[in-house]
Amino acid sequence: MGRLYPETEPYDHGMLDVGDGHLIYWETCGNPHGKPAVVLHGGPGSGCTPGWRRYFDPDLYRIVLFDQRGCGRSTPHAADPAVHLTTNTTHHLLADIERLRRHLHIDRWLIFGGSWGSTLGLAYAQAHPEHVSQIVLFSVVTTTRREIEWVTRDMGRIFPAEWARFRDGVPEPDRYGNLADAYSRLLENPDPTVREKAALDWCTWEDTHVATDPDHKPSPRYQDPTFRLVFARLVTHYWRHAAWLDEGILVREATELAGIPGELIHGRLDISGPPDIAWKLAQAWPDARLTLIDRAGHGAGHTDMTHALITATNHFATPS
Repeated sequence: MGRLYPETEPYDHGMLDVGDGHLIYWETCGNPHGKPAVVLHGGPGSGCTPGWRRYFDPDLYRIVLFDQRGCGRSTPHAADPAVHLTTNTTHHLLADIERLRRHLHIDRWLIFGGSWGSTLGLAYAQAHPEHVSQIVLFSVVTTTRREIEWVTRDMGRIFPAEWARFRDGVPEPDRYGNLADAYSRLLENPDPTVREKAALDWCTWEDTHVATDPDHKPSPRYQDPTFRLVFARLVTHYWRHAAWLDEGILVREATELAGIPGELIHGRLDISGPPDIAWKLAQAWPDARLTLIDRAGHGAGHTDMTHALITATNHFATPS
């Protein structure tokens, strides 16, 4: 109980045509006849890595993973500056999830997501509650304009020198406005050196504002210039538009989740996604339970966070 399950390999995978010229990579692991669960990765732009499979008992779950539009193994890849992002929005991703569910002939599935994946999971569940059995979310965020302002500006009070370098990565006239918007424009610049510097500056700040967990280690993925570019480009694209969601709607309409059991697992030291986000959601969602992990920050790396997530998926493993 609480330890990651052994590594497993997919028993099936493919590329699903979701329209607009996009093909999304998907895979299924575990028991083909097990309880369906879909994993929604973070970012946007992080992609689904093999470690996500290990939060589920492979004997009991049919684990579905996919790379969201523009990242991971999905095509076209947002690291290519010629790839336009006009057909890469939250509403496109919600439609993709539904298309994947139908493609795999799944009626209802458990939603599992962290960070940006928690926003996407909430939006999907509120749009399609009839197809959701349970929900497990960690490092809960709802991608409001207020949350984005907190991460890109207010967190400078915690890491002042690092934030000053992040702010100064954009032209002086843009330093007093929406920093996600300013970085997004730099990442669309025709000069590759401008794009590469903007991606590095953005990802350096990303690795800073989550560094409150005493056991935090810098992400090795940010050493890859291709990953940096796709990650920064997609995050800033989504953040400049506040995920195309009405401000506060995911908490306001959490009553739509009545009857769907939920586990919200959040680090008490997560100041990039402050715990009050998960707490307010738990107050509005009648069937949700919030667990705060005392020494954990943002993400699932802390041992106690892992334990809580495994406990949640084990609890929900029985058919519903």
